[in-house]
Amino acid sequence: MASRRLPAAIRAPFEARTWRAFLYVLIGLPLSVLWFALSVSFVSAGTGLLITFLGVPILAGALGMCRGFGAVERARARGLLDLDVAAPEPVRGRTGGAFSWMGAMLKSGASWRHLLYAVLHMPWAVFSFSVTVALFSWGWSLFTYPLWQWVFPTWVGQDGIQLYGDATHSFYLDAPFEIAVTSLIGLVFVLIGPWVLRGLVSVDRLLVSGLLGPSRLASRVTELESDRGVVVDTAAADLRRIERDLHDGAQARLAALAMDLGLAKEKLAQDPQAAAVLVDEAHGEVKLALQELRDLARGIHPAVLTDRGLDAALSAVASRCSVPVSVDVDLPTRPVPAIEGIAYFTVSELLQNVSRHSGARRAWVDVWRTGDRLMLQVRDDGVGGAGVSDGSGGGSGLAGLSERVGAVDGVLAVDSPAGGPTTVTVELPWRA
Repeated sequence: MASRRLPAAIRAPFEARTWRAFLYVLIGLPLSVLWFALSVSFVSAGTGLLITFLGVPILAGALGMCRGFGAVERARARGLLDLDVAAPEPVRGRTGGAFSWMGAMLKSGASWRHLLYAVLHMPWAVFSFSVTVALFSWGWSLFTYPLWQWVFPTWVGQDGIQLYGDATHSFYLDAPFEIAVTSLIGLVFVLIGPWVLRGLVSVDRLLVSGLLGPSRLASRVTELESDRGVVVDTAAADLRRIERDLHDGAQARLAALAMDLGLAKEKLAQDPQAAAVLVDEAHGEVKLALQELRDLARGIHPAVLTDRGLDAALSAVASRCSVPVSVDVDLPTRPVPAIEGIAYFTVSELLQNVSRHSGARRAWVDVWRTGDRLMLQVRDDGVGGAGVSDGSGGGSGLAGLSERVGAVDGVLAVDSPAGGPTTVTVELPWRA
């Protein structure tokens, strides 16, 4: 777009983002005054009546009202500031009765944070409203002064804006040079106004996200519940994969082996040569079944990983990759088996993606420790275009892998521009 070629300082006064923020500040003042008045009135009444039974329901109701104000503020921030703040955890009493609800409301930290928002935001709204309206009104009125300067001699009876005046002297902005300077001063205000406004609403962003959202503990509980679901789903998928591999692979071969040995037993007395052929075929089936069982065991947890650690295990995985892979593992000690296993299977799956999708001629695997994080990086010189959300159509299918890494507080980042190269970096918590 042509507007994107303009400097940001020139675009800012005309961007929708600026005028949404301006509307946010304008609406914020009357709402903040209303929130402040209602909250302080009801909380003061409830606190004063705590000596009687009436104070408890009034105070609990006031906190519930503040949570309703918070819902309005979150919606306002979402619509005008593009700030999406989740609602805090709901208030639930143990028994579901009115007294239980009142007790839970009074114990809820989120409710008291909503009350704190209603108290703190009102003086800030007065300040931001005053600064914003002054900057925008003076800026645009002075900037457009050449367009409406004619109003003064026509309707007011003076030559222009009066800059100075007393009983004997007066100075009006009516000369062409004075009008031009006035317009330039207005232009300065017009250009700096949006940036001042963005600085002001950044404080509103902090207040909304810090006081009206869920607590850190509640967010962490939600995250852990999500991670637990991912772990359970992953374990179930692994069990189904193992069952399928056993049923379709080793179990089928063992069944065929039993049939061949049964036929050989029947032919042993009548046709020893045919029986020997069947026994030889059964011997081949045994070898194939053993190989499939070894591959299955390696997919569950390879013995080389347990015995010799990541360096040897990843070197073994690299040797089976269809492209040459350089492996560099620099770890002072071994992490705990759970993290070590996740690191192994993460690199193994990434190298499978390199073999299947990348079209690379070479790949590199680097493993090192930084502080309390275990770092993994898999690079290739392939065609690129991989993404975490890409799960079909020749993509890398990294979404499931990202969920597994995230389940242990890890992070997976993909840098794969079209045309390559591709770099996948994984951070895992270090637990020695």
